[in-house]
Amino acid sequence: MTFKLSTFTTALLLGTASLSASADETCASPYMAKITGQEDFVYIWTLGAEGVGDEQDKLVTVDVNPKSKQYGKVIGSLSVGGRNEAHHSDFTDDRKFLWAGGLDTNKIFIFDVATDPAKPKLSKTITDFVAKSGGVVGPHSLYALPGRMIITGLSNNKDHGGRTAIVEYSNAGDYIATYWLPTDSNLEGAIKSGKYADGYNYDVRVLPRKNLMLTSSFTGWSNYMMDFGKMLADPEAMKRFGNTVVQWDLHSRQPKKVFDVPGAPLEIRCAWAEDHNYCFTSTALTSKIWLIHQDDKGEWQAKDVADIGEPAKIPLPVDISISSDDKTLWVNTFMDGMTRRFDISDPFHPKQVFEQKIGAQVNMVSSSWDGKRLYYTSSLLANWDKKGADNEQFFKAYSWDGSKLTEQFSIDFTKEKLGRAHQMRFGAYSLYGGSPK
Repeated sequence: MTFKLSTFTTALLLGTASLSASADETCASPYMAKITGQEDFVYIWTLGAEGVGDEQDKLVTVDVNPKSKQYGKVIGSLSVGGRNEAHHSDFTDDRKFLWAGGLDTNKIFIFDVATDPAKPKLSKTITDFVAKSGGVVGPHSLYALPGRMIITGLSNNKDHGGRTAIVEYSNAGDYIATYWLPTDSNLEGAIKSGKYADGYNYDVRVLPRKNLMLTSSFTGWSNYMMDFGKMLADPEAMKRFGNTVVQWDLHSRQPKKVFDVPGAPLEIRCAWAEDHNYCFTSTALTSKIWLIHQDDKGEWQAKDVADIGEPAKIPLPVDISISSDDKTLWVNTFMDGMTRRFDISDPFHPKQVFEQKIGAQVNMVSSSWDGKRLYYTSSLLANWDKKGADNEQFFKAYSWDGSKLTEQFSIDFTKEKLGRAHQMRFGAYSLYGGSPK
């Protein structure tokens, strides 16, 4: 038992997973098994939509290998029953299982993607997440640590507000622990460095070599399940957004410091180079890029370093993707359907150098490790997506040659009766020593 704990601790602190892989998503956990070569599939966690197909949430598999006869085609669709507000998903560290959460029903669906990567199978459904976690609602980011899955909650079952926690599970799907976010009334041992300690949560990322874990913040169930237009017109609802990023001790799961990052900081993306001790996030409501960095004294700090579009127009930055060479940050803005490329060679002074409209609305972006392929999806939240003709629901694949994006194919998820396309994850036969059957 002592040996097992020591091995786990060493892996957690040092990051023993290989970072020299030649391909994979650039947002992946450093502990996760990596794809070598071309990805074969993109798995898309998709929201069911009323009047569209079977109306159920589903895991959609698209063939993205240009050498395949099925390239650009949907080759699988696995429905899970009902509409759960399908949102984020991610793999276990061994890449054998894909965990996918529902923000409304709090169910977590675990798919076997190793047995046949082209045809994932639902192997387990966790239905007691709220009870086991002590009242956490809205499983959002699912993130691999050695033998563990860390899950960020968005809300709680007492007031459906933003006070929430991180929840830890084993890869087998067994509950381990709950770690509540610091608040003014209970800082959980953390230092409040500014005005806010709101207890809100959203995304999680780690830098193992620095024993660093970061979490960002969004809003609770009462907001993310509300109609977008109604929420914007409700002054009280607009006050219920997170304004913090929290620094944690990765090993002990102890919150250390609360940073003011006003305006709902969403996705966190950390630099890959061993001497690059910083991560980025973007704020949805204030349209800024923030840098979380280590200063000359070894202390972590938060600084806003760039504007995204015209902040006064609230373009609503959503997903971001960092390149494996730490020189590019892709930033999507939902309201205008744009993707923007920022040069982050100097992380303290990002500069926008490119932009292109992807659709009437755009949310998620995933970049390949070599930076040559980018994938985009459309849906934000069921009640926040645009309406009418602007409610485009798609999965789009682009090539990037360093100066322009060129669309390779597009799948209309409404026309194909699939629903609202949200989070993407890469799959490949090479992960399991296999080949197409």
